[in-house]
Amino acid sequence: MKKSKKILLLSVLLMFFYLTPYSSSQNSSVSYEILNHTDGTKHYRLNVVVQESLYDYYRERSHVLNSNNDFAKFVTPYALKPIADKLWEIYVDDEEFSNAVLMIVHQIPYEATAQPKYPVETIVDNNGDCDIFSYVAASIIKAGGLNVVLLYYENETHMNIGVNLSHAPNDVRGQVYYVTYNGVRYYIAETTGGDWQNGWRVGECPEELRNAYVQIITLENSDQSTFGQVSASCKTLLSSAISLTISPKYLMQGGSVAFSGQLSPNLQNETITLYLKANNSPWTILDKIKTKSDGNFVYVWNTDVAGVCYVRASWSGNEDYAGTDSPAQTLTILSVFFVVLFGLTLILACGGILIFFISKRSRPAIQEPQAPEVPHI
Repeated sequence: MKKSKKILLLSVLLMFFYLTPYSSSQNSSVSYEILNHTDGTKHYRLNVVVQESLYDYYRERSHVLNSNNDFAKFVTPYALKPIADKLWEIYVDDEEFSNAVLMIVHQIPYEATAQPKYPVETIVDNNGDCDIFSYVAASIIKAGGLNVVLLYYENETHMNIGVNLSHAPNDVRGQVYYVTYNGVRYYIAETTGGDWQNGWRVGECPEELRNAYVQIITLENSDQSTFGQVSASCKTLLSSAISLTISPKYLMQGGSVAFSGQLSPNLQNETITLYLKANNSPWTILDKIKTKSDGNFVYVWNTDVAGVCYVRASWSGNEDYAGTDSPAQTLTILSVFFVVLFGLTLILACGGILIFFISKRSRPAIQEPQAPEVPHI
């Protein structure tokens, strides 16, 4: 009886998860103004689009800091590389490139945040404080090929970054400030400040930090993911779309399921990322595949988990098109134990019902007692 109740409960839970659609955020777009030079007059508008899948992936990752060295894990160069690539199309000098990155982070509204955030979260949420701005700036600069470190002032509860340049900064207003680590000179780059046109430049340092003790955190332990990126362009990005079909939607654990879809525009050799969310666990990367000549793709997964899963396909876009995600599809994978237990319970239940009817049919009829005959007088 207890086993029957357990099976019934599991069945109800599976039906609940299957009928409850997965809710998620929408693609987010933001624009940043940059100048052709720190004192320049030519304006560029950098348009950035973040797919919901990329945001959800980082939002559900661990945000725990066990030590100061864990700051580095919030630096995500690959995810922001399209921004760095666009900046290098405008600037030819690493100082100008770095100052353009500071222009971008200086446009993000300052808001004290207790929990650290990954750069993709910061772009979507459009707020942060010194450490969060430093993660964004360090991610773009590292993605651009420059040597960059995080600078943590523990006594001042502050963070900014240091950038190694090919030459001493030329656009500093006053004295040049830097730190040296392992013989390498890193020029101070302050990431806070709301005046993006006249804000801090590489080589300038706030007065209260000039003599402060600083911990230099190198980025060997930065995020090494190479699966999803934001879309970035200095022109308006066109919209794109991607579909995803799953067959079958119900199967046994260890079985194979086929994913197929279509990317629009119909581009060949584009990278499609498949995201998996199993049993309400955080989103993970199932795999990356390439589109064929007509923009379609096919992938076969030999399942190694059991339960209710969500799957979606994502494309990061390019210089012309914004990235896009497919709607999340539901996949139900039954474990062998569950099926065997369900079958045994069903057999026992049917056997019990059969025995009940057989015993009832074979039971002798009960004769009702007859009243004694009354003699006639």
